Amino acid sequence: MYEVIIPKPVFKELSKLNRKIQELVFAKIKELEKGNFHNDKSLKGNHKGKFRKRAGDYRIIYIKKDDVLIITLLRIAHRKEVY
Repeated sequence: MYEVIIPKPVFKELSKLNRKIQELVFAKIKELEKGNFHNDKSLKGNHKGKFRKRAGDYRIIYIKKDDVLIITLLRIAHRKEVY
């Protein structure tokens, strides 16, 4: 089981989304807590070392630290704005 940290700015982004998208994003965050990383992709270029999880048209950008079992969410935004 992983610990997911949601910083205040990320939580603020999430609170601006409509209720249905929030529920989808929270379901994906639950998957991250359980260690379900299949279909997640590692990012390249300036974002190397970060991963993304799809939540419909939205993306959850996070950093995973295996040795401490902590996932820090960095951004939740529409796919055209997130990168």
